[in-house]
Amino acid sequence: MPKLIFDIETVGEDFGSIDETTKFFLTNWLKKESLNEEEYDSALEDIISGLGFSPLTGEIVSLGILDSEKNQGGVYFQAPGKQIEDFVEDNIKFKQMSELEILNQFWQIAEKYDEFISFNGRGFDAPFIMIRSAILGIKSTKDLMSNRYLERQKFGVIHVDLMDQLSFYGAVRKKGNLHLWSRAFNIPSPKVGGTTGDEVAKLFSEKKFLDIARYNVRDLRATKELYERWFKYLKF
Repeated sequence: MPKLIFDIETVGEDFGSIDETTKFFLTNWLKKESLNEEEYDSALEDIISGLGFSPLTGEIVSLGILDSEKNQGGVYFQAPGKQIEDFVEDNIKFKQMSELEILNQFWQIAEKYDEFISFNGRGFDAPFIMIRSAILGIKSTKDLMSNRYLERQKFGVIHVDLMDQLSFYGAVRKKGNLHLWSRAFNIPSPKVGGTTGDEVAKLFSEKKFLDIARYNVRDLRATKELYERWFKYLKF
């Protein structure tokens, strides 16, 4: 059965351009719970830097896919203000698109697959993709959020979230991020290239769009290798 690995990178809205009512609902608790101005400023910074983690205040700027058997795929990324020609690098096609086009492309490709692989895809990527698609008026072609437990995924879509599987649905005390799991299994970490998910917003503001796209691809590669280890040694 063909398997599709997927991963996204996101950024939040510009806080300064958000309307006052929305700002109120995002921050009204700060003054009540902050003990001083320094604590308030720190909490406000956390809110601003976290806008990209919600599909209500963020958007997808890069989405990568990788066919685990063919070892080829694509990364579709935003690059506002630039015109970047399509190119292929290490069996991955790089293509500049708007968020709307990115999501349409993803669902068209996803329609051909019945098995999906992610790392923390249920906790972040899949709901973000599905909600952003709905907001932009796009119908999801696959339900990536049904049947969390693999033994119940006998019909319809199979979604292997490696964070769930490697932590035995939370039984492992420290779930760990992709870097820690990659390190433990001696897999090249996507973070070693000098980029982390927390830096995506900064890179986007600096118009380093290809840096984001290539980081997205490194996530895909690490997820693929981690899946292969899980499948060989831990899947029953």
